[in-house]
Amino acid sequence: MNYNSGLDALNALNATSESAGGGMEFTSFKSGSSFKVRVLGQTDFIHFRSFGIFKQVNSFSAKNPATYNAKGYPQDNLGAWDKAAEYYSKLAFDTSDKDKQTELRNEAYKYRAKERFAMGFIDLDTGEPIIIDVSKPQALAIHTVIRKNEKKLAKVAFELEKNGQGTSTSVLLSPLSLDQEDDEVTEKQRENYAKYDGKAFDMTLFDGLLYEADDAEQLTLLTQAGFDIALIGASKTATDASATTAGGEIAEEDLPF
Repeated sequence: MNYNSGLDALNALNATSESAGGGMEFTSFKSGSSFKVRVLGQTDFIHFRSFGIFKQVNSFSAKNPATYNAKGYPQDNLGAWDKAAEYYSKLAFDTSDKDKQTELRNEAYKYRAKERFAMGFIDLDTGEPIIIDVSKPQALAIHTVIRKNEKKLAKVAFELEKNGQGTSTSVLLSPLSLDQEDDEVTEKQRENYAKYDGKAFDMTLFDGLLYEADDAEQLTLLTQAGFDIALIGASKTATDASATTAGGEIAEEDLPF
């Protein structure tokens, strides 16, 4: 699978940019979502790069991913979507028209790989693992709270919430008391919490979670998005007309426009 886990994922989460599952599926985490969860560890997440256009092309990862520099731009082994993004970026660089630059940079962004994090928790209502898909700023907000409570992870539950729309979207992780008299979790939720005492999150649940598109399918998906693949030197004969994606959509509120 083309993702980073453990220390590598943690390093990706904490990295600063120099520029402004074994059958598991992502649990829906839209605005208004709220879960009471148990956090089993500090590194129960993976880092990956995702392509896709909201309501047009479902999200996917590259089967043969490019290598990226510290700013998040592809350097080697560019895939079709990397090349499409690069095509518009170069056009933007070559024009002095500010409005045209903005338009072309927005087009480049549509095709650029987005940094994403899949984070694992235990849903205290069901007693089962869940995995949510979040942007880097959202993952940082969640992980900051986990890190602050690292010595109490075996003693506290959390409420995981997502609220707002567009650029005002916020993701919150708030500690909850397990004490019966505080009434912040139910008896059933406490029972589900206790089931995981001394256990670690099953990282194999991340295997098979991401949909990976090979080079031919990426070209098909570019055509589906309305991009003329001849602009990046490809022909329609290189596409697989029957290709479909099984990935999910990146939530519109996660798009940084």
